[in-house]
Amino acid sequence: MRSRFLPSAFFCTLTCAFILTGCASQPRVIDAVSVQVNTVEPKTIQQTKPSPRPEQIEEPFSPQFPPQPVSSVPNTQGLSPLVRTQPIEASITAPAQAPIDLWSRIRRNLSMNDVEDPDRVAEWEHWYASRPDYIERMTRRAERYLFYVVEEIEKRKMPSELALLPFIESAFNPEAVSSAKAAGMWQFMPATGRTFDLTQNLFRDERRDVLESTRAALDYLEKLHRMFGDWHLALAAYNWGEGNVMRAIKKAQANNDAPTYQGIRMPNETRHYVPKLQAVENLVRDPEKYGISLPMLPNHPFFDVVSIEKDIDVELAAELAQVDLSEFKALNPSLKYPIIFAEGNPKVLMPWENVTVFETNLQGWEGPLASWTAWVAPSNMKIGDIAKRVGMSEMELRRINNIPAGRSVKAGSTLLIKRGKHADENVSSKIAETGQLILQAEVRLRKARMKARSGETVALMARRVGVSAESLSEWNRLKPSHRLKKGQVLTVYVPAKPKATSTAQKRTTSKKKSSITAKNR
Repeated sequence: MRSRFLPSAFFCTLTCAFILTGCASQPRVIDAVSVQVNTVEPKTIQQTKPSPRPEQIEEPFSPQFPPQPVSSVPNTQGLSPLVRTQPIEASITAPAQAPIDLWSRIRRNLSMNDVEDPDRVAEWEHWYASRPDYIERMTRRAERYLFYVVEEIEKRKMPSELALLPFIESAFNPEAVSSAKAAGMWQFMPATGRTFDLTQNLFRDERRDVLESTRAALDYLEKLHRMFGDWHLALAAYNWGEGNVMRAIKKAQANNDAPTYQGIRMPNETRHYVPKLQAVENLVRDPEKYGISLPMLPNHPFFDVVSIEKDIDVELAAELAQVDLSEFKALNPSLKYPIIFAEGNPKVLMPWENVTVFETNLQGWEGPLASWTAWVAPSNMKIGDIAKRVGMSEMELRRINNIPAGRSVKAGSTLLIKRGKHADENVSSKIAETGQLILQAEVRLRKARMKARSGETVALMARRVGVSAESLSEWNRLKPSHRLKKGQVLTVYVPAKPKATSTAQKRTTSKKKSSITAKNR
């Protein structure tokens, strides 16, 4: 059930500590607020208090541009042509002993060339260095994810500067959404996310998923580096789009300009993008030089991966693991609803030391695991009618499914509803993976009466008048297969026709418009 994620470097650090000191390794200590855990019955949940974690702090993004515009012009003289200056296959020589903290580990693999734009770099250095509280909060949020990102980058032998990219993309906030609809800590646009196999469906958005979005981002950066042969151009393409960078390179070559990051023309945001990353790198490389201190980040995993075999409520999963709900959601931000479907999202992240607590408590849990399930609308239906059918209030049904007032659902729509007391089957993979909610403007209906034709059943009459057999049966308390007598009258609800505007009303409206036009003249 548990997929361990512990690198050999971590074991090496522990082994060295035993040999040199002969004493037990020191437990992990994090300066954090205490975690509040929901109380449960002692018979079913083991009361083992996990180590506290820092609370999640919602922080607005850092601005995309510095407060003051930069007047310097990029220097394009003496720049080399487009070549592969940083081979992705280059090996990284590791020191004999693994670093104790994550910052040291990042510093040893910094390998990109510095961007030749000192004015913009200095401006961003000043921007960050003058905001130590912001750096503290941003780093504490990154603590959950940065070790995993560094591990994945080292596996691919990529420059460790890329591990700092989420700092400038989203301030390491996996729930971040930009005005352009980019989402997650790597800020994937919907179309780009689909290109790199990030699931975006009714129940989850893998652009926010820590594991999947990191995999996709590194895949994309590797692809861009292969295309351009230069990390600065690859980063520009990550921000601006590969097609835009390619066209800019062709224009530069046509004008006999250097086809490099400094030589091509690009938007102001992209022009600041690499200098901004360079500034963060410089602060990490030598924080004392800028008068700041970086919070200690231990060089070992924050979370572990746990397989989910039965549908389970998010709140219950956090409770069984004795993890604060906000912390659980911060590790699993791709979940859109208060339930984890085993067939759709079989793996979740939990703090490393809480996994054993979760597994123990899950084995001893005697009650239902899930209080929600998925339901598919058989026809176009109003929310009030669905609420009556599934035994929920209309307000609760709208709230849990994010359905605004004045909207109804189309046939085939999937909604989250209360699960029956004895229902314990998992929601099918088809619904979990392809379920969708299609809304439409709520249609006003009027009551009408229709006569049956010879030989018609309720189902045949429903087809003739353009309503569902289920609805016609419900309106008249008859079975769909019930055979009707010729001329038998049934109640039917059909869309109300818009009220026709009378000739007198049209004339009045026309006079008002003419009067308004005359005044405006």
